[in-house]
Amino acid sequence: MDPTLKHLRDWLLREHSGTVSADRLRVIADELAALTARGLPGAVVELGSYRGAMALWVRSVLDSLGDRDREIHVYDSFQGMPVPGVEDSDHLAAGELRSSPDDVRTTHDAWGRPTPVIHPGWFDETLPAELPDAIAFAYLDGDFYASTLTGLTHCVPRLVPTGVLLVDDYADTVVNPRAWDGLPGVKRACDGYFGVPSPVSVVVGGEGDLAFGRYEKPESLG
Repeated sequence: MDPTLKHLRDWLLREHSGTVSADRLRVIADELAALTARGLPGAVVELGSYRGAMALWVRSVLDSLGDRDREIHVYDSFQGMPVPGVEDSDHLAAGELRSSPDDVRTTHDAWGRPTPVIHPGWFDETLPAELPDAIAFAYLDGDFYASTLTGLTHCVPRLVPTGVLLVDDYADTVVNPRAWDGLPGVKRACDGYFGVPSPVSVVVGGEGDLAFGRYEKPESLG
């Protein structure tokens, strides 16, 4: 690994341990390397940016790959979590994980990286009009059923062919018994959107309890 990326990874794991894990960083770096190697067009979007730790990682990985001009867009209410719905657990309460756009800027400034395009507001307010038309990679970290469903509804149609969407907290404990299953509304939203059997595959591997789902847009729907 590039020494600068290794230094950043160690810092993220130390300073942002509540939202970042080594397995998450590895999987996302691998996806970015693959899309860059294929020359896939389109922006990168993150839904649920909190303080900008993952967006900083994405920017730094892309820069290390020479992909410095690819746009990154982040979306967050910056009002904390919404009220959980009937499909959700009580793991997170309304108002938790509150941050601000300045938190995202500060995180990037600390490492001399350009700030992504920041879109404050609830997903149903920002995504319909403010998502890029072409998305190469989407990282959906909505935590709750409604937020995840809204993200899928607006992101999936904008994915370019072979573009990838990663869903954080997607726990299929049949396929991956080690996966953390504290936010069940995420998988329920994916099943509701895609139907069953689902085209979302389970990302298995690593050292921890990673719960990741991966959807790749088909090359052709014809």
